[in-house]
Amino acid sequence: MSDEYYMNLALSMARKGFNKDDVPVGAVIVYKDKVIAKAYNTKNIKKCAINHAEVLAIKKACSKLHSWHLEDCTLYVTMEPCLMCCGAILQARMGRVVYGAKCAKFGYVHSISEVLNSKKNNHQVSVTGGILEDECSKILKDFFSNKRD
Repeated sequence: MSDEYYMNLALSMARKGFNKDDVPVGAVIVYKDKVIAKAYNTKNIKKCAINHAEVLAIKKACSKLHSWHLEDCTLYVTMEPCLMCCGAILQARMGRVVYGAKCAKFGYVHSISEVLNSKKNNHQVSVTGGILEDECSKILKDFFSNKRD
């Protein structure tokens, strides 16, 4: 399957968050061409600051694989991960991250810093950005536009 295919699955998760009035970020983790975890932000729903889609998906993937080593996995996420999520990605030794929309205020993959590829880390992550960027940006813009109205 293609990056676009899996990003569309992540977008479907983001829509679930949108429909539940949470920031619409969705994540999917793929292992050997099979989806092993899906999640969306539940930060507002659960009133928990760490309930980002990436963290929730990583937790599910670790449980599914009975390991915290996710080197052979790819994380697809609709928005560039924040610093906390980058830390979780590094701790899980994620092999690859694919994201949709950039995040100028909180993105630590490319926008603010390049945490996942710092040579100071004992692990670097392969990164692809901008997959279905317009669609991923639109759902976020629609969500925040609705909040302002």
